[in-house]
Order: sequence, then structure tokens, then C-alpha cells
Amino acid sequence: MSKSGKMVKSFVTVGGWTLISRFAGLFRDLMMAAYLGTGVVAEAFQAAFSLPNLFRRFFAEGAFNLAFVPLYTKKLEAGEDHEKFATQALSTLAGMLILLTVVAQLFMPYLVYAMASGFIADGRFDLAVDLSRIIFPYVLFISLAALFSGILNAHRHFTAAAAAPVLLNIILVATMFVAANLEWDMGTSLSWGVAVAGIAQMGLVYIAVRRMGVRLSFTLPSFGPDMKRLFTLAVPAILTGGVVQINLLVGRQVASYFEGAFAWLYYADRLYQLPLGVVGIAIGIVLLPELSRKLLASDDAGGRDAFNRALEFSLLLTVPSAVALAIVPYPLISVMFERGAFAASDSLATAAALAIYGIGLPAFVLQKVLQPLYFAREDTKTPFRFALAAMVLNVGLAIGLSWKFGFLAAAMGTTMSSWAMVILLWRGCGAMGDAARLDDRLKSRLPYILLASIAMGVTVYLVQKMMGDAFTTPRLRYVALFGLIMSGIISYGVFLKAFGAVSRKDVKGFIKRG
Repeated sequence: MSKSGKMVKSFVTVGGWTLISRFAGLFRDLMMAAYLGTGVVAEAFQAAFSLPNLFRRFFAEGAFNLAFVPLYTKKLEAGEDHEKFATQALSTLAGMLILLTVVAQLFMPYLVYAMASGFIADGRFDLAVDLSRIIFPYVLFISLAALFSGILNAHRHFTAAAAAPVLLNIILVATMFVAANLEWDMGTSLSWGVAVAGIAQMGLVYIAVRRMGVRLSFTLPSFGPDMKRLFTLAVPAILTGGVVQINLLVGRQVASYFEGAFAWLYYADRLYQLPLGVVGIAIGIVLLPELSRKLLASDDAGGRDAFNRALEFSLLLTVPSAVALAIVPYPLISVMFERGAFAASDSLATAAALAIYGIGLPAFVLQKVLQPLYFAREDTKTPFRFALAAMVLNVGLAIGLSWKFGFLAAAMGTTMSSWAMVILLWRGCGAMGDAARLDDRLKSRLPYILLASIAMGVTVYLVQKMMGDAFTTPRLRYVALFGLIMSGIISYGVFLKAFGAVSRKDVKGFIKRG
């Protein structure tokens, strides 16, 4: 199998497990919407759950790992003591996270206020503080799990790391079933479920690291040359992650002042995260260590091929997804979520946010493809400058447009600033030479991917119109949604083949690699 073929197989492995996790997560959110709707408990839990996920992106896959993986990969390839480096990184990260967890418990009301100050006017605030104190230790477990996952990925062992997130969704689904049958408080039960899931995820990937033969232990944190180099690279990445999180905070702050909006944006975010997670996260996980190896071996041609295949793979899947989310968001939301405590008015509001997020989907994924070009070169400062500019744009749009568009301004700011970030990243790649340029294969296929996606969009729009009220008819609506989705998948495949965007050889090769 060719090197690019192995990389695509890795994309498929990670993407496949991520797909399972996202569908499990979608089922979790369907249950949550039915049990909690968009009421006080739902918004309080979603705010509490957002806090550890915010900090996790500082200390885990969003920042610390972006600096750790290239350095660990280089030590591994050079035959140096990679276990000692990983042990030092693990001990340092654990010490920082334990301190953070203790401080957060003491100042939790201020953290909740920083995320959702609009809650303070009603009962959502106190409840969010209580639930946050239960959930927050999750950041310790999931961040250590992310470090173990980075080690596995550097060794090209992707399965356990990709499968770990499934545990969170399985545990939360089981928690809701038990809480509903035993009449436990749903918000509190879910919060304890998150904490237990963090321990389970960490345990799974730690066992995989041990079985792979890498021996790690906890020691007193030390700041030798390796750790200094790690933090020299990590600090700009952490600041970049901080900028991204400020973007999210601004959106949540805006939403917290509109009753129900925090939940509407949450559910819309979860749905567009499905294709984003499957494609974007898979590419980001596989591409960074792969590019690091190519640069270490001075293999510019291999680096360019890896970059172009990642770009082609991502656009092939995310462009049609973006078109579909933008054109038919209401049937998706209505059929999936509208039951129990989730009303028709909630579907309309969530669908509007989903359409806006859908327009930004390719931008979110393209960032996952472009950023590794910088991080693999140990350049974490340039993405930080770009993220800072995008943050200023996002804050201005989210706050400035809220007076006219309400909570939708948060989604607008996120989407527009994401496209601005892509433009800046792409322009910055100009100085990287051939490794960051489009090859002839991608140049020839990209226009046809766009055409096939547009043609697919027209098809699903017409199918939606022909189905009429089927999406709101009990029982029939599930069949209608399945038919709508299949019409998009089949028509996209037909148009891709008709326009020559993929060949029979590509399909056979893809099946073989998968």
C-alpha cells in the first residue's frame, strides 16, 4: 500500500470511530432534548458541561498536544528516550490540571458568570454552578486521556484513541435511562455521569499505551530543556486556543440573554459537529504526526501529497454536508429532536442556527488541514496572530449583530470569523513553498466537487418540496427523513461520477484501503 494510501486508511479508521461516537452523541442529545428540552435544567447542564470542554482545549488536543506530538514524534523517529519525555510531559500536565481543578472549585461562580452572565437573572445560574462543581474534574481525566491519545497517534495506533469518546456517550445514555426509571434528578445524574466517563476514557487509552509497550509513570514535574522547548511551543498554541475559546464564550454570552437560545445553539452545534468530527478531527489527528515525519525526513514531495490528499478528502465530504445543512436544516432538526419537551418553536430556532453553522462547516474543517502545516514546523506563533484577528472580527459581529438578529448573531460571528481564519492561514502558507500548494489532481477535481455539491443541493431541495407535510407526520416523518438523506447521498455520488470528480479506480482503492 502506498504512503498516501496508508494515510487515507488512517483517516478512515479515525473517521469511522469518530462517526460511531458522533452518532452515539447524537442519540444522547436526542434523549436529552426529549427529557430536558430547552428549559432551565437543560441550559444549566449544557453550560456546566461546556466549562471543562473549554479548558480541555487549552490543555489537551487543542493546545498542549499540538506542541507535544511533533516533539514526541521526532524523539521516537530519532530513537531518543521518548518515554522519559512523555513521563515528564504527563507529570507536568497532571500537576497543572490538579491545581486548576482546585482553583476552579473555589471560584466556580465567577467561571459560570464569565460564560453565561445572562443566567444570573434567574434560577439557571445557581444550578449551573452546582452542576459545574460536579463536572469540572472531567477536565483532568480527559486532558490526560488526550495526552495518552497523542502518544498512540504518534505510533500510528489510532483505534483506541478514536474509540474512547464513544464511552462518554454510552455512559451518559445509560445514566439517563437509569435516572428516568429511578426518578433521580436528571441534571445531577448527568453531571456525575460525565465525571465517571472521564475516568473510563482515560483508563481505556492508558491501557492501550501500556499494551503498546510504552511505560509511563508520575514523577515530580521538572523543567529541563525538553520541557522548556515544549512550553515554548505550547504557550502560543495555548494562547491560540484561548482566542478560539473567547470566540465560543462570546457566542454563549450573547445566547445567555435570550431564553432558550443557549440550548438552541447547543443542539445546532452538536448536529454540525457530526461531519466536522468525522472529517476534521480525523484529519487533524492523522495529518500532524505524518507531516512531522515528512519534514524530519526532508520529504517535501511526500509532505505536499499528504497535505493535498487531506484537503481533497475533507472537501469531498464537507462541501456537500455544508450545502445540505444550509438548505434543509428544518427537516433534520424537526424529525430528530422534536419530541417530549422539545417543541416546534425550538425546531425553528435551532434550524436557523444550524443553517448558519452549515455555511461555515468547510471553514472549520479547512482549519484542521491548514494548521498542521504550521504546527509540524513548530510554528505556533503565526496561527495565534491569525486567531487573534479572527477573534476581534467574531466579537464585533456577535455583539454588534445581536441587536438585529438576536441569538443568531453568535452563529454568524462564528461562521464569518472561521472563514476569515482560513483566508489568513492560506495566505500564510505562501512562504512554505511547494509543500503547501495544490497539486494538479486537486486542482482538476475541486471545481467538480463544488458542482456536484450544488447539484445535490438542488436535488434535496426539490425532494423536500415534493414530500410536503411528511416531515411533520407521525411515524412517516422518519421514513421521509431517511429518503431525503438517501436522495442526497445517491445524487451526490451520481454527480461526482458524471462530472469526473472521482474515478472507478479511486473508489476501488478507497474500499481496499478501508
